[in-house]
Amino acid sequence: MSKNLIRAGLRLIRFDKPIGTWLLLWPCWWGVGLAASGLPDLRLMLLFALGAVVMRSAGCIVNDLWDKDLDRQVARTRDRPLASGALSTRQALIFLGGLLGVGLLVLLSFNLTVVQLGAASLPLVLFYPVMKRITWWPQLFLGLTFNWGALLGVAAVTGRVVTLPSVLLYVAGIFWTLGYDTIYAHQDKKDDARVGIKSTALRLAKHPRLWVGLFYAACLIFLLSAGIFQGFGLIYGGGLVLAALFMAVQLKKWNPDDPANCLRRFKANQIFGGIVWASILAASFSASL
Repeated sequence: MSKNLIRAGLRLIRFDKPIGTWLLLWPCWWGVGLAASGLPDLRLMLLFALGAVVMRSAGCIVNDLWDKDLDRQVARTRDRPLASGALSTRQALIFLGGLLGVGLLVLLSFNLTVVQLGAASLPLVLFYPVMKRITWWPQLFLGLTFNWGALLGVAAVTGRVVTLPSVLLYVAGIFWTLGYDTIYAHQDKKDDARVGIKSTALRLAKHPRLWVGLFYAACLIFLLSAGIFQGFGLIYGGGLVLAALFMAVQLKKWNPDDPANCLRRFKANQIFGGIVWASILAASFSASL
């Protein structure tokens, strides 16, 4: 395999942009931590980390296979390997097949409930990219896809398909994604409007800060509800206050008309996910004492 092919393959899976992996991983770790009694199982944590890397990479390829013609018309994406011709569709499919094979091995390392739930998420992974062509709310479908790991994380610990805390955690993640991906979509809103790509950035353009603030507020409310039903106490609530303050600062600094600023505010969600994870971890450990 040539060096150019390897470089193109790494760009195809966004190897140099790990933020997407973190945003996929945090809900998984939230779920494991929420259901754990005390410190979470390190084996489960590592399996979800590997799964997040593999499936985020596979998702990028699926997205680019759907969007290569559109990507050529958008300044930020026209240099992607499929759009630019650095990789062929056949080569991308070979990469995708390899990643899905590894992903299957990771999935089979979990209990049967997780395997069934993981298989049920595949239609979301495959068809999310087409949503930007048919609805103004593709960010909602990304939320449904990217936060499935919250259900998987709880199921990996409990063996149950769904619990009330896991559903509340999943809904919290959906609202979180609506917030951060609306910010992300503002980078491309001019090109998207020109080529006919739909997004919440365009649909909610009149009051973007208000809408993103409402999405983040809903996320925090559902996170708090999940913790309450799990029996978490003041430590968890205090952590969520810190998370809320952090995101309030980010929202205040957000400039919807500055693509570079939008990217910084989007990436800040990695820290938000870590604050929530630390809050869950502290609350779970405290409850086990």
